[in-house]
Amino acid sequence: MAIPQDTRLGHYEIRSLLGAGGMGEVYLADDLNLHRPVAVKLLRADLLTNEDLLQRFKREAYAASSLNHPNILTVYEIGAEHEYHFIVTEFIDGESLGQRLKREPIKLLEALNLGIQVASALAAAHAAGITHRDIKPDNIMLRRDHAAKVLDFGLTKLSEQASSGLDTELRNQVLQATIPGTVMGTARYMSPEQTRGQAVDARTDIWSLGVVLYQMVAGQLPFAGKTMSDVIAAVLQTDPPALTTFAPDVPAETGPHCRQDVAQGSGTALSVD
Repeated sequence: MAIPQDTRLGHYEIRSLLGAGGMGEVYLADDLNLHRPVAVKLLRADLLTNEDLLQRFKREAYAASSLNHPNILTVYEIGAEHEYHFIVTEFIDGESLGQRLKREPIKLLEALNLGIQVASALAAAHAAGITHRDIKPDNIMLRRDHAAKVLDFGLTKLSEQASSGLDTELRNQVLQATIPGTVMGTARYMSPEQTRGQAVDARTDIWSLGVVLYQMVAGQLPFAGKTMSDVIAAVLQTDPPALTTFAPDVPAETGPHCRQDVAQGSGTALSVD
C-alpha cells in the first residue's frame, strides 16, 4: 500500500509514487537538507520479517554505493525509519528502457550508443568484482539527455576479493545468496549457466546485455516461450534467429565505420579496433 504524500523519513519528504516492483515501491521525495529531488525505494512492509530479502535489500545498497560511474545509479543513503527500510538514490528524470521499448522502436545507432553506455557501467562493476546478474530493460533507466543508468543491484554477486572488506556476517550473507544451485534473475535475459543454477561471473552480464541489444535492434527477444521453462529450454538448446530476420536494414557486420558514426552522433569518443 502506498504511503501518504508528505510522509517524512528522516530528512526526506515523500511527494509521489514513481513505481512498484516485487520487493517494494519507489517514491519521488524531497531532500530537505540539500533541497534536491531524490528517489526513495521502500522495502514492502510484509517482507520485513524475511531476513533473506532484507539482506538482499541491503546488498543492493552496498553494491551500488561502492561504484562511482556516470552510467550507474548513485546511492546516497540506506536507512530505517519507524517500520520502513529504505534506500535513497539520485532521481532519474526519464523512463526505463523497458517503457521506451513498449512506446516506440529504437534505431540502430541509438541502440548501439545505449549499449556502449551500459557496457561501460558493467565494465566498472566487473573491475570492482561485482556481477549484476539481472541486466534487462527494466533495470536500465534513460534520462531525457539520452544518458543510460544501470540500477537494481539486488541480485548482485560479489567476488571473494571484493567482499573481503565487508564485516564477516554481511560477507557470509552475500556469498550464501550466490551459491551454485540457486536460479536468480529474469529468464528471458539469463545466460545458460544462470538458468542451470551454476556459478556465474562477469560473462553472464555480457550475455544479458547481448539479449538487450538484440531486443532493441530486432524489436523481438532472441529466446521466446509461453512459460519460464520454455524460455529456459530455448536458451539452452536453440540459436536466436538472425537479426536481419526482424530488422532487414541491419548490416550483417558492424564495422569501424558504423562505430564511428555512433560516436559522431552521440558526441561520445570511441576507439576503433
